Amino acid sequence: MIIAIKFNDVILAVHIMAVVAAFGVLLAYPLLVGLGRRIDPRGLPFLHRTQQQVIGRLVTSGLVVVIIAGIYLASELKAFSAFYVQWGFVAAIALGGIASGYLGPREGRLAELAERDLAGGGTLSAEYDALSHQVRAVSALASVLVLATVFVMTTHLGM
Repeated sequence: MIIAIKFNDVILAVHIMAVVAAFGVLLAYPLLVGLGRRIDPRGLPFLHRTQQQVIGRLVTSGLVVVIIAGIYLASELKAFSAFYVQWGFVAAIALGGIASGYLGPREGRLAELAERDLAGGGTLSAEYDALSHQVRAVSALASVLVLATVFVMTTHLGM
């Protein structure tokens, strides 16, 4: 039995894999921080620095693959004017801005605050709590945008 795989299907698979790799991790961040805080707050500086590195490397590079594969697919399908394609591009750019422009730098700041606050057995400050709350809210917004985009793209909404 010979299996035929179309090149477009390979690009679509790469596009989906890049979305999962780049943005799937954003869905887990609020859970990781909540668990880390409950299990052992002393690990929070490491966790926040890890999140900052993941955003800078995985999310950013994954976003590039998502956009390049998306451009190829939209071009092949002649679908640039379709709502779901336009939504996808706007969402990808917005998520890139949220991740790199907001979340990445704030994770670095949270690491610094947690390190400062927990030095010598201290507790997390109101400043840490306020920034952590803001970051969780923006992370939740990013997660909703990721899930909405998956829905819009898979249903070809607006076609």
